[in-house]
Amino acid sequence: MTTETTNRMDLTFRRLKEQGRAALIPFLTIGDPDLETSLAIIAELEAAGADIVELGVPYSDPLADGPVIQRASSRALRGNIHLRTCMEAALKAREAGSELPFILFTYYNPVLQMGLDTFFAELNRHEISGLIIPDLPIEEAEEMRSRSRDAGINLVPLVAPTSSERIAKIVSGASGFVYCVSSLGVTGERSSFHEDVDRFIASVRQATDLPVAVGFGISTPEQVARFAKICDGVVVGSAIVRKIEEVIFLLEDPAKRAEGLLQIRDFVSQLRP
Repeated sequence: MTTETTNRMDLTFRRLKEQGRAALIPFLTIGDPDLETSLAIIAELEAAGADIVELGVPYSDPLADGPVIQRASSRALRGNIHLRTCMEAALKAREAGSELPFILFTYYNPVLQMGLDTFFAELNRHEISGLIIPDLPIEEAEEMRSRSRDAGINLVPLVAPTSSERIAKIVSGASGFVYCVSSLGVTGERSSFHEDVDRFIASVRQATDLPVAVGFGISTPEQVARFAKICDGVVVGSAIVRKIEEVIFLLEDPAKRAEGLLQIRDFVSQLRP
């Protein structure tokens, strides 16, 4: 991995801080509805103003994912999309001209099945800047932290409103940014958030010098704007995945594919803080 790729995420947050703007971080499930379309969607996300993109690895037992992303994973798995496919998507997007930092969002079991040596070598080869593993507790994460540091990959931790006294421990070995979970439970669009979410985010900020992003349930321009005032980045997942689901009938029709992609771009462009 080149120095440029290694620092791509850090440079993005630094540039946005100078601009006084929070990062828009979309999430999509790779392979929903197919790999070629996912690559086209990544290009639309970048055109819409995305700053970083989370590449979701479809998984059969996604403990942190709500029904919208579960359905997307099911569709992708039917197309035989797996961990290596998602890594390849990052490199193909880069070869097509994307300048975005990519974060791989995967559960731990596929990583173990690939083997850690191979996994980190492939992250580097496919120019992936960061890694999120939602089912890896901090108490069991030391080896992944060490491997990530050695490989120059940002291991981004999830911090929940219930983390309280564990916040300092969770963020101590973080890199890239810290991901604050805005609400308890699984992912999904919400009209309200944890009642102490602002205080929670402030406590995370006090515990780390890294950028702080927030996600889980954020789905409207108003919600993005609300959190962009107090965070360095805002993650939008289920709302974008739902939009993709709504236009699948267009994406799967060659004559209407461009229309479907444009609808996704327009939706995401409205979210940009």
